[in-house]
Amino acid sequence: MSAPSRFDRGHTDDLMTFLSASPTPYHAVANAAERLEKAGFRQVAETDAWDGTSGGRYVLRGGAIIAWYVPEGAAAHTPFRIVGAHTDSPNLRVKPRPDTGAHGWRQVAVEIYGGPLMNSWLDRDLGLAGRLSLRDGSTRLVNVDRPLLRVPQLAIHMDRNVTADGLKLDKQRHLQPVWGLGDTVRDGDLIAFLEDEAGLARGEVTGWDLMTHSVEPPAYLGRDRELVAGPRMDNLLSVHAGTAALAAVAASGASLPYIPVLAAFDHEETGSQSDTGADGPLLGTVLERSVFARGGSYEDRARAFAGTVCLSSDTGHAVHPNYAERHDPTHHPRVNGGPILKVNVNNRYATDGSGRAVFAAACEKADIPFQTFVSNNSMPCGTTIGPITAARHGISTVDIGVAILSMHSARELCGADDPHLLANALVAFLQP
Repeated sequence: MSAPSRFDRGHTDDLMTFLSASPTPYHAVANAAERLEKAGFRQVAETDAWDGTSGGRYVLRGGAIIAWYVPEGAAAHTPFRIVGAHTDSPNLRVKPRPDTGAHGWRQVAVEIYGGPLMNSWLDRDLGLAGRLSLRDGSTRLVNVDRPLLRVPQLAIHMDRNVTADGLKLDKQRHLQPVWGLGDTVRDGDLIAFLEDEAGLARGEVTGWDLMTHSVEPPAYLGRDRELVAGPRMDNLLSVHAGTAALAAVAASGASLPYIPVLAAFDHEETGSQSDTGADGPLLGTVLERSVFARGGSYEDRARAFAGTVCLSSDTGHAVHPNYAERHDPTHHPRVNGGPILKVNVNNRYATDGSGRAVFAAACEKADIPFQTFVSNNSMPCGTTIGPITAARHGISTVDIGVAILSMHSARELCGADDPHLLANALVAFLQP
């Protein structure tokens, strides 16, 4: 990965491609895996025995991926350097009985996932994507990436007070998208449609995990194209940067004192408590098996974990020009100002002083600036996988990210330089 340049937008161009190709966590990890395969990594199954030879490996489980690179001659007690991120974003997800409608409209029944800015999903052309579970036990990804659904807003003529009182949405009644016309609701219509889209025979699909996405592609924005607007930057921006950094470090041939790792989890937006979430056993199991595969003991595992550091990379809040009073008065992260270090003394973020030093050293090595984010004391602070990772595995963890606007909108906004700056910082962290 080259040194950062204000005019080097190749990484950001590639991020936009990644965002478009990754409408769901399942697509995101498949695309990350494909990129790692091209860098020489190979998939290992959790049900197989693992060997301790050098090289790159990865594990896929649902919407999560754990990838790591074992340098030549790595000892069993070699510590890890981990980039943590999450693959999920707030959206509208299809219910178990999806076919519904009323008054001549055919609709799809959806449930609210995470904490989306619900108004951002109104009057927007939506596609449908996800994972289909088949009768033979296999799965198939599907992506209808064209205008298929729409959540129509009520006309102002029927809600004259909306401009004065603000938009009030009922999650059950007001967010069910339309996708056609018809007076009769027919159970099975949506799944039959998706079977056709995926080239499957009728009746093959017996389960599904489906979600909506905006079909408007990412785009540069502004007079000087200094900004990028696009979906799912929270947190595919970090997944993409971590994948690029791990691949670059593995390809460098450099002598590494650590084992670099990418850990991208699902379900962060709903608390991380799942078998593919950061609060589950996946990361710890993979790291332990890597130690044991290299002939290590429990003592080696303890030594490796004690020397391990994780950068929990997630998007944060850039100072908003229209709401600057909502930010801490002395901490105003700006877009294109470099990655942010996220601090909260109540452990909503895991950063402490020693973690700050680790991140500062990586940024200094990469010759990039960094900023600090602290919440306004009068407002509650969000959280990340950072504190969960630190508490569950006893691993020193630092919370970082990229400053954006419109977090949890169907379409978010970041600086065009920041994704590349973050990736450079991650390379320097993984390859100290």
